[in-house]
Amino acid sequence: MRKLIKRREVIVDPTLFPNTSQVLVRLYAARGVSCEDQLQYELKRLLQPCLKGLEDALELLVTALQQNQKILVVGDFDADGATSTALALRCLKAFGHANAEFLVPNRFDYGYGLTPEIVDVAARRAPDLIITVDNGIASVQGVARAHELGIRVLVTDHHLPGAVLPDADAIVNPNQPGCEFLSKSAAGVGVVFYVMTALRKRLRERRWFNEQRREPNLAAFLDLVALGTVADVVPLDFNNRILIAQGLQRMRAGYACPGIKAILSVGGRDWQKLSATDLGFVVGPRLNAAGRLDDMGLGIRCLLADTEGEAQALAQELDMLNRDRRAIEAAMQKEAAASLDDMLVSMCGELPCGLCLYREDWHQGVIGILASRIKDRWHRPVIVFADDDQGGLKGSGRSIPGLHLRDILDEVATSRPGLLHKFGGHAMAAGLSLARDKLDEFSQAFAEVVARHLGDKGLDPVIESDGELSPEDFSLSLAQQLEAGGPWGQAFPEPVFDGEFQIVNQKLVGEKHLKLVLTPVGHAGTLVDAIAFNVDVTVWPNPHCRKVLAAYKLSINEFRGNRSIQLMVDYLEPCQS
Repeated sequence: MRKLIKRREVIVDPTLFPNTSQVLVRLYAARGVSCEDQLQYELKRLLQPCLKGLEDALELLVTALQQNQKILVVGDFDADGATSTALALRCLKAFGHANAEFLVPNRFDYGYGLTPEIVDVAARRAPDLIITVDNGIASVQGVARAHELGIRVLVTDHHLPGAVLPDADAIVNPNQPGCEFLSKSAAGVGVVFYVMTALRKRLRERRWFNEQRREPNLAAFLDLVALGTVADVVPLDFNNRILIAQGLQRMRAGYACPGIKAILSVGGRDWQKLSATDLGFVVGPRLNAAGRLDDMGLGIRCLLADTEGEAQALAQELDMLNRDRRAIEAAMQKEAAASLDDMLVSMCGELPCGLCLYREDWHQGVIGILASRIKDRWHRPVIVFADDDQGGLKGSGRSIPGLHLRDILDEVATSRPGLLHKFGGHAMAAGLSLARDKLDEFSQAFAEVVARHLGDKGLDPVIESDGELSPEDFSLSLAQQLEAGGPWGQAFPEPVFDGEFQIVNQKLVGEKHLKLVLTPVGHAGTLVDAIAFNVDVTVWPNPHCRKVLAAYKLSINEFRGNRSIQLMVDYLEPCQS
């Protein structure tokens, strides 16, 4: 699909960034950074913990520690849930509390969150207190069931709440009504970090720590916070960038937990040169593979491992699951492509504004990834469904900028009462469940609501660019500045540039990757290497194409100890010579 390259509009005042290169000044200004102070990522700049419900949470936790109560951490089955769970347990252990365990619902048996069924499973362990991490804000019935069994519940979450909140003993969620905490984009692991930091302060005030029970430095756990924040693809506001930058700094210094180091090792990454991208595309997917195909307990045990040997063995298992996940995903992508081709034919070449796809043999652990791939390909919100274990359908959706997916689902549910069993999520990702015989009705309603909000204007795929680079900018120096200029991520995107290039050489490598040598138009003396991954091999290489429009990232290629620049091509379009 042809894409429109739109350059970010920015007004630059160089005096606000006296010590920064002009290219980076332009980049930062386009991302809303107005002064160099907003690039200083010291821990002292973190927001204060003015979280609603925090005082109630601290009383629960202090009592649990003082009375050595049994604590059960109930997590979610993604990377944010895994890091949140590991962080809570590592902090409790560091505080001297050994009476804590974790439980993660198997997505295939129990579904998401603190359901009544998972509470009954939890009750067999006789906990005094359940702490939910990265879930719980929608668990109205689960919390009620816990109270029936005499179990107190502390909910820590970051998802958007519904109309009714659970009657928990305490709720800490920056997105709950009345919470004044400014970082509404905090990941679940970030919320847990704030709770545990406040708990340490309260324990210090209660003279909990002594010669035998030393006060821990919680900055030692920022590797988990950085990983979960990046992997959950939350918007990187200033607060989140501090958490990630500090975590990366510690990991590059060798202070990552054995589990993260082991996953980086099996993924072929050097922890000394770690970037946020490595966390998002190497560590996160391997953790998520456990929750998608098997049991996230495997990923949590890897993050909790204290020895290199144990961590390495668990990381190898995670890597194998990730390979299986990729194979399943590839097969599902082919089937989805065939379904979309049929849909295009039946609808005279026009797809609905909102897409819903389903096959009875699709793996419910992989439908979210498939939705993301289709969304990227066709630039419209997508919900992919698979059978659940109760005879219904489970859907996972992904959206495009400018369309709040959870709000769309809420509108569908309001206009057609009883259509959805349940739903929840964020602006860009959401999940839902419904009866199998309601799929056609939902698909039509979803497409209609999306069309009403978007019309045709939002369906043209756009690549936002930071403009052209001059010939002297194709340098290792600038590439290194960009690499160090992050952390980049959601809502603080890695810089993308565009320009026209003459093709000097082109060839396929690894079956479907296009290796290029390019020169900027009008500057024949400047040669740069480039690579475009997963190209359409029916189009490329193209011996008749001599000039292209490219959108790309300026990166560093390392080979046999040598470092050189390389363009990572996001989009390639032939130009008329």
